[in-house]
Amino acid sequence: MEDWRNGGFGLYVHWPFCEAKCPYCDFNSHVSREIDEDRWRAAYLSEIDRITDLTPDRVLNSVFFGGGTPSLMSPELVNALIERIREKWTFANNIEITLEANPRSVEAGRFRGFSDAGVNRVSMGIQALNNPDLAKLGRLHSVEEARKAFDTARSVFKRISFDLIYARQGQSLNDWRKELTEALAMSVDHLSLYQLTIEQGTAFWERQRRGQLSGLPDEDLSADMYELTQEICDQHGMPAYEVSNHAEPGAESQHNLIYWRYGDYGGIGPGAHGRLSLNGRKHATVAWRNPGAWLENAEQGNGDRINDIVSNIDQAGEYLMMGLRLQEGIDVVRVRDLDPAALSPEQTNKMADLGLIWQNGNRLGATPQGRMVLNSLITELLPDHPE
Repeated sequence: MEDWRNGGFGLYVHWPFCEAKCPYCDFNSHVSREIDEDRWRAAYLSEIDRITDLTPDRVLNSVFFGGGTPSLMSPELVNALIERIREKWTFANNIEITLEANPRSVEAGRFRGFSDAGVNRVSMGIQALNNPDLAKLGRLHSVEEARKAFDTARSVFKRISFDLIYARQGQSLNDWRKELTEALAMSVDHLSLYQLTIEQGTAFWERQRRGQLSGLPDEDLSADMYELTQEICDQHGMPAYEVSNHAEPGAESQHNLIYWRYGDYGGIGPGAHGRLSLNGRKHATVAWRNPGAWLENAEQGNGDRINDIVSNIDQAGEYLMMGLRLQEGIDVVRVRDLDPAALSPEQTNKMADLGLIWQNGNRLGATPQGRMVLNSLITELLPDHPE
């Protein structure tokens, strides 16, 4: 059985444009006054055709419109892309088609348009439930707008997720307890809860470098916030199925599970990544990051800047890094088939004795304690291979 079959097959479509650039964001997003949607539509359709030519007989489990702010796309554009995707691949019976939305770029008619186009799940970037913190995060919406947008989405879509960022400036443990409890009361079945990290190249990174980003929690408070998150979500029947993602059973993000289970996915749009198993070999693709460069290259027949073969040893490492984020863990046999030296009994027993991993037959996963030191744990479980 080919490796991609273990994790499913998905398609990621990146829309690179936003109303404004958030100071914490290191995603490939750009502010542009004028966008030629006809030109972008043609380029996306060309890329869909190119990837389906490589993977003609796959069953598609998910489509994810990410960004940027995909809810700034017209419903007509989304409809055209989904129509082409439907023509080219066989859809799984329970296909999940997600579109990311910002609360400012939401109105009922637009959402109904996305739903009519085939979108059946929305992921909303709310990020905070108080206005002062939204302002600090550079968000253009208010809490009132976010709640209204959420209610609008709920009237149209059965499945809605939203994101919150915690460990923010000046945020206490009790502040986060109150905010998370409020979020869980909003009849949501999936939450993505991220600790604020200061990424190089962002406005926040520059502010921190100049000593102008005060009030960030220390490591102990951040760890307490993480543990409190697990505790409160568990109490509300929304356990963490992945390090930062919580869902009611059955409401997990099918698209993100493809990543974490190390399945196959095509990547379309500026900076999009892909992993495709073709002719028995795993290919890592990266599209041109600059929107103008991607558009020109896609129009010429190929928006990818990189297409590399991933060695079996590197596949084992990638699968381990992705799969250990999941509560369900990884398939030990699959890892060792790729790299026989990985997950040596000596190292796995050592990590189990430290309470960092669990083992159940051929399944191995990180314990709650292990997930808190995941990068170090992965380093311990992977063998050193000579260059």
